[in-house]
Amino acid sequence: MTQTPTRTDQAIAAHPEVAQLGGSIITATAAKALAVLRISTGFVFLWAFLDKTFGLNYATPSAKAWINGGSPTKGFLASVEVGPFQSFFHAIAGTWWANGLFMLGLLAIGIALIAGVAMRIAAISGVVMLAMMWLAEVPFAQFTSAGEPTGSPNPITDSHYIYAIVLVVLALTYAGTTWGLGRTWARLPFVNRNRWAL
Repeated sequence: MTQTPTRTDQAIAAHPEVAQLGGSIITATAAKALAVLRISTGFVFLWAFLDKTFGLNYATPSAKAWINGGSPTKGFLASVEVGPFQSFFHAIAGTWWANGLFMLGLLAIGIALIAGVAMRIAAISGVVMLAMMWLAEVPFAQFTSAGEPTGSPNPITDSHYIYAIVLVVLALTYAGTTWGLGRTWARLPFVNRNRWAL
């Protein structure tokens, strides 16, 4: 007698790395919520790239746009006043390679998240970028190197930390398969042979 495949069996077959835990998998509603979170987070990265590139007069005035000769990293990194990496961040502030890597990261992570592809690569890259930004702000520091209060509202859990956790969750839950190109991406021969590229 042939058994009819269950919804769990079908979901596991649809993606090669879906794990069955406790007899259930993620619900359709939760998958859609993760898709909304993925796209929204992707737009955070993509918007930062667009604003810094074109100076859309939100965080970046047009006079300081990257295409107008502005530096996406100089203002932030040159103003680091806390933590053990001050001199390192001051040294790389505004360099061509720091600008290029930062902007490439914002663009690539944003597109990958919105499209739902290369989620593991996007998560790792995003966590590294956010960790660097967290180290530049050092939210646990109460005073700057000049002895002034930092005004840090929380010693650990700032927005960089939360976004990093979001990226890890999105990658681990295969959030790119709902309202994204994750399934198509997973079937590409290169990705199928190299699961780290999921």
